[in-house]
Amino acid sequence: MLLIYTQKITPRITYTFKHICTRILGVPVGFTSKIEEFVAHEGMKLSYGKKRLGGEIFVQQEGLLVEQGMGDVEIKMGDWEGTPCFFKASEDSSIPFDIFAASFYLLTRYEEFFPHVKDEGGRFPATESLGYQEDFLHLPVVDMWAYKFRKVLEEHYDLKFAGRKFKAQTIISVTEAYRFRKKGIVRSALGLVSDIFQLKVKYAVDRVRVHLNLKKDPYDNYGIIVKFLKKYKVPLKFMFQVSPFSTFDRNVNPNRYEFQSLIKSMADYAEVGLQPGYYACQYSDPLKQEKQRLEDILKRPVESGLNHRYNLLLPDQYMNMAELEFKNDYSMGYPKALGFRAGTCTPYLFYDINLEVTLPILVHPFAINMQAVDRILSSDVEMAIEELLKETQQVEGTLTAIFSNEDFSEYRNARRNYAILKQIHEIK
Repeated sequence: MLLIYTQKITPRITYTFKHICTRILGVPVGFTSKIEEFVAHEGMKLSYGKKRLGGEIFVQQEGLLVEQGMGDVEIKMGDWEGTPCFFKASEDSSIPFDIFAASFYLLTRYEEFFPHVKDEGGRFPATESLGYQEDFLHLPVVDMWAYKFRKVLEEHYDLKFAGRKFKAQTIISVTEAYRFRKKGIVRSALGLVSDIFQLKVKYAVDRVRVHLNLKKDPYDNYGIIVKFLKKYKVPLKFMFQVSPFSTFDRNVNPNRYEFQSLIKSMADYAEVGLQPGYYACQYSDPLKQEKQRLEDILKRPVESGLNHRYNLLLPDQYMNMAELEFKNDYSMGYPKALGFRAGTCTPYLFYDINLEVTLPILVHPFAINMQAVDRILSSDVEMAIEELLKETQQVEGTLTAIFSNEDFSEYRNARRNYAILKQIHEIK
């Protein structure tokens, strides 16, 4: 056990130390504010404060973890052996910056609580983030700091800690189960008129052929995905939207037998979670109804969710999910930029700054989204994915990618997307 001495033990301190030390490094931690207890401890120990007590490992405290609520934070970038960092500490500190305050700043998305210009989807844009502006968005810096911190512990105590194992996982987001099928007569007729009016000849022809059973629906590629899953043993999760039809949600009616049958069949091969609709991402009652609807279809609890619009309303979204007993969320990432929105490639519990409590919802940050890939030159895609893979592998983290069923259709670059899927899971 690593014993931490600090004058004041706060929820922020316990939260951050547990993520860095226990969740990433696998080192259990204890806390004390009694100097006598700290001095008497014969195992690993670290003091976290303004001044060093003796010959122990000492990290100088910046102050963020003993505060409450939000306050102005001054960011000045520095460097720790080639890794960007901030919240510089004095030379007396064993680490040249407050690794714990910096990690807390990124994990809680502290910067997103301040006024900012949202994009057209009502989201916090990647361009407003510190990671983007200081060019470290592609790096899981929290994990990189943790591994450098592990080296400090190993050298100081002449120990060797066990590592962890790199993982890759893929989420298939199903916003529209079918492009044309099972949409109803009125919706199909209006869609055909719209296609013709907008001169979308291929869509209009395909729509008619699908309804005449002359062509398979373009989004009906689940059989191919399942074959890929079975052949290469790729860990996939499906996130289905079961919202009622609205201006913002245009999926198949969740009461249709064929749609429910599709969901059940996918659950035979992979975990199935909920992709909340527009209103369910904002309000608890619609979210509760959609979760119950999916559970009724699956006949089992639904524990995972994905906000496919990525317009995270923090901390409300996670509060609502925690209250409804969701255990996992896969929404922490940017739709228009590759990289690590929270600075980490390790699943972590979310901390509510407003209430100063840790929420029982495990956030699985993603680094790859096909919307972001589409914004990259074709010649640069493989290299960009490879860089994310390399950085995640070096800290033995988890690389999560978000695809949609549409990404494997004839309307998208399906061949490229299958190649990316193979690259992520290192399939030769």
